[in-house]
Amino acid sequence: MRQLIQKFGTGGIELAEVPCPPVKPGHVLIATRRSVISSGTERTITEFAGAGLIAKARQRPGQVKAVVDRVRSQGVVKTVRAVKDRLERWYPLGYCNIGTVIAAGSEASEFSPGMRVACNGFHSEIVSVPKHLCAEVPHEVDDDSAAFTVLGSIALQGVRLAAPTLGERFVVIGLGLVGLLTIQILRANGCKVLAFDPSEARAEIGRELGAEVVTATDSETILQTAGEFSGGGIDGVLITAATESDEPMHNAAQMCRKRGRIVLVGVTGLNLQRADFYEKELSFQVSCSYGPGRYDSNYEERGQDYPPGFVRWTEQRNFTAVLDLMAAGGLKTEPLISHRFAFDQADQAYDLLVGGEDSLGIMLEYEADKIAATALQDRTVTLSKPAANYQSSTPCVALIGAGNYAAHALLPALQQAGARLHTVMSGGRPETVKLAKKYGFERLTTDLDEILSSADINSVVIATRHDSHADLTCQSLKAGKNVFLEKPIAISREEMRMVEEAHAAAPGEPRLMIGYNRRFAPLTVKAKELLHSSAEAKSLIYTVNAGHVPDSHWTLAADISGGRVIGEVCHFVDLASHLIDSEIVSVQALPARASAAGVDDGVSAVLQFADGSLAAIHYLTNGHFAIAKERLEIHCAGRSLMLDDFKSLEGHGWPGFQNLGGKTQDKGNAACMNAFLHSLSAGESAPIPFAEIISSMEAVFRIDELKRWSGDAVELEPEYE
Repeated sequence: MRQLIQKFGTGGIELAEVPCPPVKPGHVLIATRRSVISSGTERTITEFAGAGLIAKARQRPGQVKAVVDRVRSQGVVKTVRAVKDRLERWYPLGYCNIGTVIAAGSEASEFSPGMRVACNGFHSEIVSVPKHLCAEVPHEVDDDSAAFTVLGSIALQGVRLAAPTLGERFVVIGLGLVGLLTIQILRANGCKVLAFDPSEARAEIGRELGAEVVTATDSETILQTAGEFSGGGIDGVLITAATESDEPMHNAAQMCRKRGRIVLVGVTGLNLQRADFYEKELSFQVSCSYGPGRYDSNYEERGQDYPPGFVRWTEQRNFTAVLDLMAAGGLKTEPLISHRFAFDQADQAYDLLVGGEDSLGIMLEYEADKIAATALQDRTVTLSKPAANYQSSTPCVALIGAGNYAAHALLPALQQAGARLHTVMSGGRPETVKLAKKYGFERLTTDLDEILSSADINSVVIATRHDSHADLTCQSLKAGKNVFLEKPIAISREEMRMVEEAHAAAPGEPRLMIGYNRRFAPLTVKAKELLHSSAEAKSLIYTVNAGHVPDSHWTLAADISGGRVIGEVCHFVDLASHLIDSEIVSVQALPARASAAGVDDGVSAVLQFADGSLAAIHYLTNGHFAIAKERLEIHCAGRSLMLDDFKSLEGHGWPGFQNLGGKTQDKGNAACMNAFLHSLSAGESAPIPFAEIISSMEAVFRIDELKRWSGDAVELEPEYE
């Protein structure tokens, strides 16, 4: 299947071949019939993507500051790499879609194959959309009209916030697609509407839709016209324009009556003047997209609806309301369509969009029936032929999950190690196509069976979100594949036991490696070598300045990541265990609160080892970003080591040892992957003994429990004799 993507660095548009998305729980798989290019929003995005670096910087000063801050905390090399990666990304375009349901995942049974639905899908032949971003289209509504459902919901949400009543007089500033839809929704509420837009062509459409429209741009004429229209002050103003000017806000405040309402749906300058609002006690509100639920992952991705008694109009219910208004003949979209293109000609549509020719709604038309016939079988794309110079002992690898960590750490390490890169599997993002081509993978798929059943693939690298780790590992081991699994091994003890059983029963004794890269870092290797010379007990103090993440971040969701202790602290427990090289016998832990409000995703834990060693791990989320992320102190037999963020190793009391390192950070990602692949080609055992993996993870589960419960010490039973 094909999807329209934009190359962020150049602004280039491409119809990319991508595999059909999988049928995911709570999602609906849709064959697109129509999609609308919104001339305002998508022109802005395309022009920004095509701008040079200096122009981008001028438009996004906040991001420039973020880059400067990152240089201070992470260094120039790492920051330049991150910026370059951002500029090279491929992004999907579009958000206004109507199509036919091909399949519905579990927890989305209200949708069935053959049903027509409106959704916020991309410009793509097949889209996978969360169920709360879909709505069934009434038979009275044609495809062209239904394609405007999302845009209509943006307009409707703005009108809902303005709370119009029968007979009130409203002003709409800006007659793009949303502005023209807003006029009609206000008219359906029994309001009289005055609109302003400098385009005579759009003004004529606005008049056709029932508004009085003026093309004047000077404030004096605008305010005079509004005064004559209202006879005593406008009841409310909806700003649907896109401009950096502050004039729309100033004019809106000037024309409103006392206690009038102003709602910003578009984008405008916000240097508000207090006098404009103070004397009239005006209310001002910014409208958020399609309505309640937008950007809430619990609602959109996990399908948790808001009760109608508390949130009457969610984004999905707004979709339905717009479609009902269309079915009743109260919302006309035909005047809003300025151009039509077959999806094959999407590049021409975007040339038109940015070429200066006036456009409004650009309709893309698809061959939905033809697409739907083969969609579910079209889940793998061949990218290249296998190279002929691979030896039989060369590991043949499939990558499952191609997110940021895989792109920045795992893929460079795999390529450097010389593995045969066979298949990438992910959810079908365009960015994955770019990564797969960049690193020379042979195939791209959204079908796990393609990997598990392949006779060529002998090893699987898993870099998905944590809740899928155990299941994917068990399936891969059952298929006889070697597994490199990004931490953690599991997010619960039950899942960990499943992996233990799968590992014990796996045919051919495949290797299971967890991506504990820190133990393979060059400075860690040197520290381990020094510590090995002493049999005395050791004391470790490991401080991790992990930083704050937003409350909505997936790493805080226990059902997805296991929480930050399980998902991240496992790294530091493993490293402490590796350096001390003794069995953990007891654990203590207390929450390290990030604020007085009680956010406690941090933890302070103390591990006691059988040889008398202690490791204190302080995983903190309330530090300043300018401080290095990790600092490890090790004290033993009157000697000390200080490992500073894997950049330098400083020693005191070690005969003949000279301090190591400088400004370059090496956390051992490449060495970790090399060790795994070498074990495969050389026929050696896994670099990290399985018993160590289970033992340290058991300690992590105890830390997480103690953090949430009492903080008392708990004795650990030995896992392995």
